[in-house]
Amino acid sequence: MKLLVTGGAGFIGSAVVRLAVSRGHHVVNLDALTYAACLDNVAPVATSPLYAFEQADIRDRAALDRILAQHDPDAIMHLAAESHVDRSIDGPGTFIDTNVTGTYTLLEATRAFWTRKGKPGTFRFHHISTDEVFGSLGPTGKFTEETPYDPRSPYSASKAASDHLVRAWHETYGLPVVLTNCSNNYGPYHFPEKLIPVVILNALAGKPIPVYGKGENVRDWLYVEDHADALLTVLERGQTGRSYNIGGENEATNLDIVRTLCALLDEMHPDTAPHDRLITFVTDRPGHDLRYAIDPARVRGELGWRPSVTLQEGLRRTVRWYLDNEPWWRALQSRAGVGERLGVKA
Repeated sequence: MKLLVTGGAGFIGSAVVRLAVSRGHHVVNLDALTYAACLDNVAPVATSPLYAFEQADIRDRAALDRILAQHDPDAIMHLAAESHVDRSIDGPGTFIDTNVTGTYTLLEATRAFWTRKGKPGTFRFHHISTDEVFGSLGPTGKFTEETPYDPRSPYSASKAASDHLVRAWHETYGLPVVLTNCSNNYGPYHFPEKLIPVVILNALAGKPIPVYGKGENVRDWLYVEDHADALLTVLERGQTGRSYNIGGENEATNLDIVRTLCALLDEMHPDTAPHDRLITFVTDRPGHDLRYAIDPARVRGELGWRPSVTLQEGLRRTVRWYLDNEPWWRALQSRAGVGERLGVKA
């Protein structure tokens, strides 16, 4: 297939781009190159004849029309989004602008393109979203595709709105869509403002490792390369108009993640051990959801997909990647907000 991937220079998007090219798909990477994007993320495939890059904003209708007409994709995988909860607390307007208005603009450009092509039933618009749209769980239960939406942060509210837009464009205009909602991703090329890279890089620098509240918040952790594989599986074999929850089947508290990373760093980078001495409990994030957990029965039962990387192995691979790729993360540490405590303006 020829795929148009929005946000393909970001963390998850670049994993999709790398995997799709490796499997022989033609990939057009459309990215505005905002603060969290990095073209080094797609360096392994950048010289492939199967890869092309277009710098454009998903809010720019004229640019979208040109790119769609020029590249004539068989499918669109929409990953471009503002995604950091703490940044959404400090500046929600950017999240509404990109995640809601941007998704609307992309949907309208896609609908016009699909209509001009004669509305082929083989076309797909794959919208990639988050489990955070479902709100917060108690100590038991899991999110299913039927779980009512209950977003609690400006970020999750903006993603919930974009999910609803995609479903509406399917129901109203017949646009062939599939949707996925994933759990927390981690792995190589993770921008250094999220929990796992913050822990690794602070530990290496001998800086305090911040843990929000008591570290009791639970997440279901999904290795990013497993997620990319799941997304291509849903794109190729998922049922039009259907949504699929993608989880790692790896629940852990934030504090457990931090302690596991410290132990791995003690083993793999003993010069600065013990690293758990750096753990520092800080004021919790406003409205911090207690627990997320995915029930992956649909994607497993209908499409035969399940994660292949355990949490322990994935964390080990991630630590090794950061130890081996210092030039990559060093270059990003000067970007706005990196290394700062965000999400406190509330």
